[in-house]
Amino acid sequence: MTSSLVRPAAAEFLRIAGAVPDLTAPTPCAGYDVRGLLNHLLYWGPWLIAAGRREDPPAPAAGEAEAALVTEDWRADLEKQTETLVEVFGTPAAWTGMTSLGSAPMPSAVVGAMVLGEFVLHGWDLARASAQSCAYAPEAATAVYESAVAMGDQARSMGVYGPVVAVAADASPLERALGAAGRDPGWTA
Repeated sequence: MTSSLVRPAAAEFLRIAGAVPDLTAPTPCAGYDVRGLLNHLLYWGPWLIAAGRREDPPAPAAGEAEAALVTEDWRADLEKQTETLVEVFGTPAAWTGMTSLGSAPMPSAVVGAMVLGEFVLHGWDLARASAQSCAYAPEAATAVYESAVAMGDQARSMGVYGPVVAVAADASPLERALGAAGRDPGWTA
C-alpha cells in the first residue's frame, strides 16, 4: 500500500534536509536555490496537511514568493511539518475518497502521491544541491514515477514539472521518476 511508503521516504528526506550546509546553493528544481526550495516545502506543507485532514487550507499572509519561512528554526519547523505529514498520509484512510487542495477538488490519493513526490523528488533536489547521496526505496520511486506519468501533462502545464527528460532503458526507478518529473538524473551543481 502506498501509505506505507510515506514514513521511510520522509525519514530519508529529513536526513538529507538536516545535513544541508548551504542555503544559497542551486538545486535541480528550476528556479529554486536551497533556501527557495525549503521555503516552497514549508509554504505548501500546511496545504497538504489540510487536504489530508479534509480541512480548509490555511490563510497565508503572503504568497509563496513573498513568504520568508526559512528562519533560524527552519530545520525544526520542517521536521515538525514532515512528522505531521507522515501522521496524516501514513494511514490508508488519507488516500481514500475525495478532498480538495485549496479550492480544487481531487482524489485524496492524488494528494497523497504529491506528498510522497515532495519527499522523494525534493529530497533528491536537496541531496544533489548539497552533494549528498539519497537512498529511497525502489517501491517509493516507482510510485512517484507512476504518479509523475499520470499527472505529468497537467503538472507541466502548471509549471510544476519541466519537460520529460529521457533516461536510459535500464535506469533505476528513481531515475525514471526524476525524468518523468522533468529532472535530469545526471544534474550536478
